[in-house]
Amino acid sequence: MKSDFKGNKAHLPSKPCVVCGRPMSWRKAWAKNWDEVKYCSDACRARKNPSARNA
Repeated sequence: MKSDFKGNKAHLPSKPCVVCGRPMSWRKAWAKNWDEVKYCSDACRARKNPSARNA
C-alpha cells in the first residue's frame, strides 16, 4: 500500500463480505491481515454459519 494516500477511497482495494456480499474497503487497521479479512462487521461474523447453531 502506498504511503502517499490523499483521502481518495476510490483507489483503495476492496472485496465482498462472504456473508452479505457488501463491498468492504481496505482499512489501515486491516493492513497486516487484509488477505484474511472475510466479514464486514461483527454481525456478519456472528452469522457466518447459521446451520451450526441449529444443530
